[in-house]
Amino acid sequence: MDVMDFFRMSAGQWNSQRTTHHLPFRRAELGGSNILVEALAAAHPSVIEICQLHDVDPALAVGGAYVTWHGAMAWDKDDENHQGSTVFALVPDADDPKQGQLLRERGYAEIVPVIGRYEIDGEDGLLLITEYETMSSIERFWFANPNLRLRTSVVKRFGGFSTASFCAESRLAEPVAEPVAEPETPQALAPLSAFGW
Repeated sequence: MDVMDFFRMSAGQWNSQRTTHHLPFRRAELGGSNILVEALAAAHPSVIEICQLHDVDPALAVGGAYVTWHGAMAWDKDDENHQGSTVFALVPDADDPKQGQLLRERGYAEIVPVIGRYEIDGEDGLLLITEYETMSSIERFWFANPNLRLRTSVVKRFGGFSTASFCAESRLAEPVAEPVAEPETPQALAPLSAFGW
């Protein structure tokens, strides 16, 4: 499996149930969200744009994804809002396509453009590693079956504060297939999805 195979398998709408462990407080918090994932081809304008944002040659990208989410956590206050979207592009290493750069429009732990690393491990899991100015995050995604994706994440702040999360994500809907273009007609690129969760 390569990294775009993983994101094509991830395309669609998912319900995510999360348990977050706040390690310094020895407390766990439950939450949930709806997630929509759209795999993007290498020629998609959003993939090209994110490469240009990071001064990376778009010709090196193999594709990317557009992800939106909408959720809530048990300890939320009335004004807290767990929703948003991000675009990222995947640029494999020249000597090993199972790992490479993950160019993000916004990070998982900080809302800034960031370049992380990805790796497809020996069990076809996707590992994402991102270093920020004040923290780092490690996420691992894998499929228990085609409609159940599991995810762990650890966020470490440089002062020692850490959280660890486990998510079970069940597929709610498959992506809608795009119509196949005639051989002489270039296929139009799909617009980004307007759905949120």
